[in-house]
Amino acid sequence: VQLQASGGGLVQDGGSLRLSCAASGLTFSRYTMGWFRQAPGKEREFVASISRGGGSTNYADSVKGRFTISRDNAKNTVYLQANSLKPEDTAVYFCAASVRPELSSYYKDYSYWGQGTQVTVSS
Repeated sequence: VQLQASGGGLVQDGGSLRLSCAASGLTFSRYTMGWFRQAPGKEREFVASISRGGGSTNYADSVKGRFTISRDNAKNTVYLQANSLKPEDTAVYFCAASVRPELSSYYKDYSYWGQGTQVTVSS
């Protein structure tokens, strides 16, 4: 199983980025997908998750209204559209796959993890 995250970069306060995570080696449509992030010196933090079919999502309060998670099962890819970025959004962003059918913000529910992509928001 491989999860390849991409799309990170350096943006200014208020800017936008679209992160992608391409999955291989698993039946993508059978997995709940999530995005997490980890800033230097901080614990891993839940960002968003999306159900197998894409019909249900949930978000951390800190990103609600600014970030949107989506998926394309035909392309085995999950996305995170991050708008109105703030310096406190600076972190390495990881995608993850869970075999559990329900949405989850708990990192231990996720079996597979990508390598992460760096997002840096300058003030």
